[in-house]
Amino acid sequence: MSKRDYYETLGIAKGAAADEIKKAYRSKAKELHPDRNSGNPNAEAQFKEVNEAYEVLKDGDKKAAYDRFGHAAFENGMGGGRPGAGNQADFASAFSDVFDDLFGDFMGGGRGGNGRQRAARGSDLRYNLRVTLEEAYSGLQKTIQVPTSIQCTECNGSGAEGGAEPTTCPTCSGMGKVRAQQGFFTVERTCPTCSGLGQIIQNPCKKCHGQGRVERDRSLSVNIPAGVETGTRIRLGGEGEAGMRGGPAGDLYIFIELAKHKIFERDGSNLFCRVPVSMIKAALGGDIEVPTIDGGRSRVKIPDGSQSGRQMRLRNKGMPALRGGGHGDMFIELAVETPVNLTARQKELLKEFESQSEDNNPESKTFFKGVKGFWDSMKG
Repeated sequence: MSKRDYYETLGIAKGAAADEIKKAYRSKAKELHPDRNSGNPNAEAQFKEVNEAYEVLKDGDKKAAYDRFGHAAFENGMGGGRPGAGNQADFASAFSDVFDDLFGDFMGGGRGGNGRQRAARGSDLRYNLRVTLEEAYSGLQKTIQVPTSIQCTECNGSGAEGGAEPTTCPTCSGMGKVRAQQGFFTVERTCPTCSGLGQIIQNPCKKCHGQGRVERDRSLSVNIPAGVETGTRIRLGGEGEAGMRGGPAGDLYIFIELAKHKIFERDGSNLFCRVPVSMIKAALGGDIEVPTIDGGRSRVKIPDGSQSGRQMRLRNKGMPALRGGGHGDMFIELAVETPVNLTARQKELLKEFESQSEDNNPESKTFFKGVKGFWDSMKG
């Protein structure tokens, strides 16, 4: 049975360019792959036929020979061997190239730069910083000590003694990956000699042992803007861990945690302050002084007859908004305090007051009237 023309097999015109051949092969390989055609008994044979055609047409010399002599170019020793039969390694390598194109994006981002990772980027670092509410209100410049990796000064980050240039890895020829044939497929993995860098160091730097970086605490001055709160994240680009062998540094992320305050509680840009007032002050009314987060004082008027839990607002006395937009408010919550450690005379006066205050406690009067009605209804 005569063989089909290779151009016809791939569905392209004779003399097609290399990129057109590759594109056609990719399409046919996806269409006829046995894994996708389990119900087609001819799929495997057609798939092999497509691969045989591509093995010849992708190679410039073989393609030229085929264009001139057809299939006869590979018979009786012509053209360097019969494609598809005794050349399994070449076929597997050819399919691996296309496999990378088809699935590389899903297997780790493609093979960009032939899989080589000459200079690895440093890791990002996290630093937890606790600040007081007063510091969060005004903002501050703070110096922190960050344990990190910095570029080695002895080798200027190259990892080689005296700053010498690394040499190409002999195992992977600078590719950063090696291939091993497993049956029909060729499996690609990271080069064990250079760990995927594509280069090795013949004489490692004695200070950093070939890493190009050393461990050290570093002092950094950080600008904490006014209005930060727990969970606020500040990014310092390039202040993270130094890269391997001169690679770019990672970033430093500072996470803010607000310390608990003795007087104020924060809710977004608003502040809350619980202020105890005497029973007499709550009953008669009057003025009290309350602290504000900026260190000042504000005078607040207590209306007569105020109860515990009553709130009063001081506008614009809260926290500043992180990205501008003014300040929040401060809320004063009254906590009416019951007097303790009473003298005999004070108790006598309170009993006298209670005997004359039946109409001064409307909430109690209403409550107990309702309780009496409840008991009466239960008896009925």
